[in-house]
Amino acid sequence: MMVKTGILEKLLGSIVEEKIEVVDMSQILNESTPVIQLPEPITNTGGFKLKQLSKYNETGPTFYWNDFVAGEHCGTHFDAPVHWISGKGLDSVDTIPTKNMIGEANVIDIREKVQENPDYCLTVEDIQSFEKQYGKLKKHSWVLVHTGWAKYVDDLEKFYNIGEDGLSHTPGVTKEATLFLVEQRDILGIGVETVGTDAGIADSFDPPLPVHYYMLGANKYGLAQLTNIDKLPAKGSVLIVNPLKIENGSGSPLRVIALVEKE
Repeated sequence: MMVKTGILEKLLGSIVEEKIEVVDMSQILNESTPVIQLPEPITNTGGFKLKQLSKYNETGPTFYWNDFVAGEHCGTHFDAPVHWISGKGLDSVDTIPTKNMIGEANVIDIREKVQENPDYCLTVEDIQSFEKQYGKLKKHSWVLVHTGWAKYVDDLEKFYNIGEDGLSHTPGVTKEATLFLVEQRDILGIGVETVGTDAGIADSFDPPLPVHYYMLGANKYGLAQLTNIDKLPAKGSVLIVNPLKIENGSGSPLRVIALVEKE
């Protein structure tokens, strides 16, 4: 096969020369990493647990390794379409097209509105305001909802934000905005900083959890518990999303990275 040079060579050169910054958008996985908490009788996903097998000792004198156990939807994670009943029979993590793991990131900043109201959900008007300033959202791109919630990840009380009503008061996306992104913009999926892609009170919406219902039902994807969104420009960075290739998997922990061109 003929060796080609050009676009990829320039890309790698720009990364090595640090003209392109590689931004890690994933939380650290450990036993303190938050996972979603659902009421009984629902069975909750497990957290992350590490079991040391050897560390240069009698069980392995020359090497260090571990076993680990983790829920598919633990920490920074990927929601595959099959995760939701509306996506039953659609793609699992092992069948999603590989090219869909790479796409442009569009960062819609609603931090001020969330600061005033932690239940605030992204609206169609928010999306249209973004497009007026930065241009129309492209097919095969991601919408990342910048709420500022990642700053609470080390404070579980604030991260879950359980109110006196027993509900989690965290931001999300409206039903109308989700449908707009699916039907009018044909994006790859939605990414958020919160424990799940829907608002904490979204179980009371019609239908419940509309991001899960409509986004996954359209064979699109969700990303939860992202961090470092503030290091991305509003438009133009490249998101690389690699779920583990779990057979029939409904989701997977992720190491999400973004490529950001330096000014």
